[in-house]
Amino acid sequence: MRLERADPLRPKGWYLGPWNSSLNVSFGYANEGINEPHFHQRMTEVYMVARGLAAIRVEQETIELSQGDVIVVEPGEAHTFLSSSSDYFHFVMHLPALEGDAANDDKVPVPDSRFGL
Repeated sequence: MRLERADPLRPKGWYLGPWNSSLNVSFGYANEGINEPHFHQRMTEVYMVARGLAAIRVEQETIELSQGDVIVVEPGEAHTFLSSSSDYFHFVMHLPALEGDAANDDKVPVPDSRFGL
């Protein structure tokens, strides 16, 4: 058994992944929607909203998220958060789970212009 608890003082945190468990997924959370425009070459990201509201931009579309929503961002789809409420909290999974340099290399920054904003 393994128990991990979210730290309300950290805007973003990772619980479990191949770096510290035998899980084949990476599982984390965020206390806010972070504006960090990027896409992943191999990983799919699944965001599960536990509370609050957020606006996420996926390519040319803005999606309003609220408690109970799940959004799946496929490899190659550029995305970033535009805003989030003060009570916002989501869980996130990365599939497949990558570790170390492979995880860092999979995340590709993109310019804001890709979003048409």
